[in-house]
This record gives sequence, C-alpha cells and structure tokens, in this order.
Amino acid sequence: MKYQFYGWEHADIPPVDPAFRAVSSPRALYDALTAVWCEYTCTPRLREKWGPDNITLGQCSITAFLAQDIFGGTVCGILRPGGNYHCYNVVGDVVFDLTSEQFGDETLDFSAQTEQLREVHFAKAEKRERYEYLKAKLLEFLAEQNA
Repeated sequence: MKYQFYGWEHADIPPVDPAFRAVSSPRALYDALTAVWCEYTCTPRLREKWGPDNITLGQCSITAFLAQDIFGGTVCGILRPGGNYHCYNVVGDVVFDLTSEQFGDETLDFSAQTEQLREVHFAKAEKRERYEYLKAKLLEFLAEQNA
C-alpha cells in the first residue's frame, strides 16, 4: 500500500505499550484506523464534511494522542486559521501525521513543533469522549483481527 500521510516513509517506530503489540508501526496503526475512523470520531464542527473519501478529516488530536499512547513521544500542533491546532506526532527524530491527508495538496509546516497537552485538549468532554471511543474501537478491531 502506498501511504499518503506525512512521514510514512520513516515511521518505523515499535509500540511502547504492550496492549498494542499488534500495532507494529504507525503505518500499521493507520491501516487499523481506516477501519475505525467514522463520523462520530470526527470533530463535531466538521462532521457534515466527513465521509469515506476523506476519513482523516477532523480526527487529528484524538488520533495523535492515541498514537502517543502506543508509540510514546510528543504530540505537537500546527496553528491553523481560526486558532485551532492541527495535531501530529514526534517520536525521537521521527515526525509523522496520520491525518495529514485531510489537507489534500496543502503543504503543512512541521518545523515549529509546538507541544500539545492532552489535559488542555481533553478539557473538552466531547473530545475526551471521542478519544476514548476511538481507543476502544481500535482495541476491538485488533482483538477481532487476532481472533
């Protein structure tokens, strides 16, 4: 499979959480999430635009924090018009963004690496609930695949 997410070529990071040993790399996580991302996991302000043709739309922060749980590292953000941050992951010297496809041909600048804190993002109950749902659905999917 030819991946489109930013950093896929160098995303060879093993999981640090044994609960996710089946997720051998960020590419494997992306593969699993393609079966899990849905309208409910999309941020509410973008749900009307979410669809199978753009499954990464509105999934960035919850996906980046889930990837942090699995691979460690830091969640960073790119300030977007309107004041929101687009979140991505930095693990050591590897930068990857599992949801960058939502921006099409737009080139994102990953150089600033402004750290994002889960306490700030999850202060919004709906975001924390979407993250917990995504994590639970991923674990269910992985269990089904290993059954």
